[in-house]
Amino acid sequence: MNEQVTAYINEATAEQKLIMEMLRQLIHDTVPQVVENFKWSRPIFSTNKDFAYLKTAKNYVTLGFFQFKKLKDPQNLLEGTGKDMRHIKIKKTSDIDKNVLTEWFASLTT
Repeated sequence: MNEQVTAYINEATAEQKLIMEMLRQLIHDTVPQVVENFKWSRPIFSTNKDFAYLKTAKNYVTLGFFQFKKLKDPQNLLEGTGKDMRHIKIKKTSDIDKNVLTEWFASLTT
């Protein structure tokens, strides 16, 4: 695990820290070959390419996805208007849908 990513997580509020720790662990559990980097002032997760990032905001954590077109999103959870990126906002740990996110991480890394 990347020390800069750990430091970023540890600097967050208590709720954001819990959210990011859960997401980080879920990524590692789903994508065993994941590599953590710290770019653009945020944690970036990659295999051959970057596939996800975390970013804190005032009242939530943003979990962003590169190459979002690979994701199935029947619940319309993804937000944003970027050409290649979308994100979800997570305000509390109960907002984390492990089944959806596991599927998304797998889709982005295969």
